[in-house]
Amino acid sequence: MPTERFQFTGEGGYQLAAALDQPDREPRAYALFAHCFTCGKDVLAASRIARALSAKGIAVLRFDFTGLGSSEGDFANSTFSSNVADLVHAANHLRETRKAPAILIGHSLGGAAVLAAAAQIPDARAVVTIAAPSDPAHVTGLFADRLKDIREHGEVEVSLAGRPFHISREFLDNIGEHNLMAHIAKLQKALLVMHAPTDDTVGIDNATRIFVAAKHPKSFVSLADADHLLSKRADAEYTADVIAAWSTRYLDAVTSEPTAVAAEAPRHVVVRETRNSKLQQSIAVGPHRMLADEPVAADGEDSGPGPYDFLLAGLGACTSMTMRLYADRKSLPLDRVTVTLRHNKIHAEDCAECETKAGMLDQIDRVIAMEGKLDTAQRARLMEIADKCPVHRTLTSEIHIVTTAAD
Repeated sequence: MPTERFQFTGEGGYQLAAALDQPDREPRAYALFAHCFTCGKDVLAASRIARALSAKGIAVLRFDFTGLGSSEGDFANSTFSSNVADLVHAANHLRETRKAPAILIGHSLGGAAVLAAAAQIPDARAVVTIAAPSDPAHVTGLFADRLKDIREHGEVEVSLAGRPFHISREFLDNIGEHNLMAHIAKLQKALLVMHAPTDDTVGIDNATRIFVAAKHPKSFVSLADADHLLSKRADAEYTADVIAAWSTRYLDAVTSEPTAVAAEAPRHVVVRETRNSKLQQSIAVGPHRMLADEPVAADGEDSGPGPYDFLLAGLGACTSMTMRLYADRKSLPLDRVTVTLRHNKIHAEDCAECETKAGMLDQIDRVIAMEGKLDTAQRARLMEIADKCPVHRTLTSEIHIVTTAAD
């Protein structure tokens, strides 16, 4: 399933750029990923872990914090508190559009952010930190030689990983106000701490402090030989493997009971723009995921069937299913049904049985092939049954479509 890209409203009303990596089936759970300081949602660690988790059935939302990547806002005006608020907004967006996140994952300063935000995301049952500092103020060590200038001038440009960033006095003041240990002590969620003993950016002693402060259930996994940014693909994939296996115990407790109820509920069809191309859409129907698009000639990229293709497919599938059910019930020797359909426009005057006599009309040509030792009467009856399929009746009856704007 391709990554779906969209925007949602974050702290301060800014539009934040997001990416949702989804599995090819109904997700076991949704996870929310917070990236490292001054990184972005597409940093290798974030994208690789998200895609590896989606392959294991966990959908992952990652996004650019305010002022970073493709998100709106000015990084110089962002703070650790605004990052925490952005995470809460992201969780709310998932809750409103898909399902609330059951897992919170944070890398480096993002790990500190998910620990601080966890209490405001009650649906989350499991929290994972990767190379996270035990004190958000740890990041000021990256520009320790400029702290005096920031205090004096209010805002200074610093170089981080070879890129310029404006750090403000407000950022320093805000990050110094957070007592992360207090949040960890009151977490009341399962915690997995992952850290490399050789991490020379955020030392392993940070993982020790986080782990000791947390109450059970808690686990620690060593990312031996990994660097701080998990730049090796194998390290990111290993991290995803561990998260997927560890979280199962806590996800099962959340999802096992409602499953039967959910199966009985009517299924909605949800169609969203992927923004991977001009017209590409993702379609979710219960556990099923599909793409819709238009042909290249219609300004699309032909990455999936078009809207009318789905319409014809619905009619064809319904026709074949209806005939199969009837044949089995009547013990008819019907081996296989093949339905071939085509949609086009015709002049109204060319349709003798149509009420409309002027302009253009939609016409669907449906050709039904039946395999099996059927006699003439059986074939004729099955052709009559084909017109009784529910989709055929819907398309040939009065249809009332109610359209409302989402809240």
